[in-house]
Amino acid sequence: MSEESLAWETLSSETTYTCEGFDVITETVRLPDGTETEFDYLSEGESVVILPLTPDDEVVVIEEWRQPVRRVNYGLPAGSVEPDDEDLRTAVARELKEETGYEAGTIDHLTTVEPANGFSDAVFHYVLAEDCTPTGEQDLDYNESIRVGTTTVESLRGAARDDELRDGRTLLGVLYYELFGQ
Repeated sequence: MSEESLAWETLSSETTYTCEGFDVITETVRLPDGTETEFDYLSEGESVVILPLTPDDEVVVIEEWRQPVRRVNYGLPAGSVEPDDEDLRTAVARELKEETGYEAGTIDHLTTVEPANGFSDAVFHYVLAEDCTPTGEQDLDYNESIRVGTTTVESLRGAARDDELRDGRTLLGVLYYELFGQ
C-alpha cells in the first residue's frame, strides 16, 4: 500500500487559538474514502533536547516547576528552536546557556523524533553536548524557575528503571544514549 493511498487532503486550515508556546490548528480535510471532516492539532514546532556531559562525565540536569502536572520536573535542558537560530547548534548553545549557565565544547546530533504526532507537530532534536563547563549565570525566561545540578548517566538510568524519571523527553534521551550514543 502506498503512502498516497493513506494521505489526507487539506482543504482549509486556520489557527483557532494562539498563545505563547503553541497554537491550536483546525483543518478541514478529505480522507481517502472521500469523507470530509475537521481535524485539530497542537502546533509547537521544533525543539532541542540536550544531554550535556561535563569533562568528568557528569550530566547537567535541571529541576523545573511544571504547572500542568503541578510538580517539579527533573530532566534535561530543552527549548524551542527560534526563527533567528542559524541552525540546531545555535539553538543548543543558546538554550544550554540560558537554562544552565553552561557552554558545550562539542555538540553532536543523536536522533530526531515526533513525540506525539497523532495530535501535535512537535519535533524533538536530541543532541549530545560534551565538555560542558559552567561559564556564566542562567538567563531564564520570565516564566521559568530552574535549579541546576549534576548527576550520572547511571543514576538517570536507575531513575528511569525505578519509574522516577517522569519527563518523557528526558527518559527518551537517556535511554537512546544508553542504547546507541556511547
